[in-house]
Amino acid sequence: MRLKEIQSALRERNIDAWLFYDHHYRDPIGYRILGLPANLHVTRRWYYLVPASGEPIQLNHRIEAGRLDPLPGSKRLYSAWQEQHQSLKEMLAPYKTVAMQYSPNNSIPYISLVDGGTIELIRSFGTNIVSSADLVSRFEAVWTDDQIASHFAARDAIDRIMEGAFKEIGARTRNGGTTEFEIQQWIVEGFKREHLVTDNPPVVGVNANSGDPHYAPSAEQNAPIHKGDFILLDVWAKTDKPDSVFYDITWTGVVGQPPTERQQEIFNHVRAARDAGFEKVKSAIESGKKIEGWEVDKATRDSITAAGYAKFFTHRTGHSIGIDIHANGANMDNLETKDDREIIPNSCFSIEPGIYLPEFGVRSEFNVLVRKGKAEVTGRIQKELVVA
Repeated sequence: MRLKEIQSALRERNIDAWLFYDHHYRDPIGYRILGLPANLHVTRRWYYLVPASGEPIQLNHRIEAGRLDPLPGSKRLYSAWQEQHQSLKEMLAPYKTVAMQYSPNNSIPYISLVDGGTIELIRSFGTNIVSSADLVSRFEAVWTDDQIASHFAARDAIDRIMEGAFKEIGARTRNGGTTEFEIQQWIVEGFKREHLVTDNPPVVGVNANSGDPHYAPSAEQNAPIHKGDFILLDVWAKTDKPDSVFYDITWTGVVGQPPTERQQEIFNHVRAARDAGFEKVKSAIESGKKIEGWEVDKATRDSITAAGYAKFFTHRTGHSIGIDIHANGANMDNLETKDDREIIPNSCFSIEPGIYLPEFGVRSEFNVLVRKGKAEVTGRIQKELVVA
């Protein structure tokens, strides 16, 4: 457990304490930040209070008294609910404001893990609760140097696989044809060769299927790929080493012939929106200004809205990237949520606006790594539609 770092982060934010709470593994974030094993057998409620200064305090049920023993601090025990409430009240009495895994109005659901009843209980003691969202980003979304290196290793492999996939599509369509599923499996085999792992197989979507943001071909349901088809490839994976982080990109193209004017127009609008989002991040970071996730989404969405395609951009601009493909840092989102988490150094996220029409859809995705004083796109940038 990184006690000194947690306490320093609390003092920086003028928060008196961070209260962790769990019952039946409802809060995996807390387990990771505290360094508790995910397979810890928990059937009763526990609490762990980390003050900005001083000794932490744990509160456990007597029949699971040792569950938090690996953590520093003093221990309190309870059996009856009245005893639990009184102990909590006494623990919290010195602190006016505590952070919890809570988000006002559930605006950031990835963080809002504490149930409403527990929030009511803590507030009944006169304690003010604030969101731990930015604290979680600090301890969940910041990459180490080794993780940054793992991202670049995955990038090198996936950029090669992406380029090869378009060439494979072109070759197969000229020599008897292929399907979405066959190309998906070709990419999966590439992952194995490159020692990459992922949570789900890549997206290969042709024509109308490329207009479905979460389309996924399968052996049972997939479409053939022919000359003249529009195709979208969304590929994400990480190296097969512990604590490695993901690389996640989406490219689009046309099979065997130049794009139509309509396809080129839509790609141009998506590319412009993507670049507007990156420029928003880059200029803010280089000038030392604080920037939040929703502001990046607004920049890309304003670009697509100005082009007249607002109703066809149906998802957030991007997501935090880490050990999990969707990590617990700031998302680039002012649509599904208003993500007011700060974009912080050594964190990474995708920028991936899209326009999804009934006949085809365009998404262009790259990853942005923010360091102190600069922001960079970590891989190749698609500037034109690929002709496979």
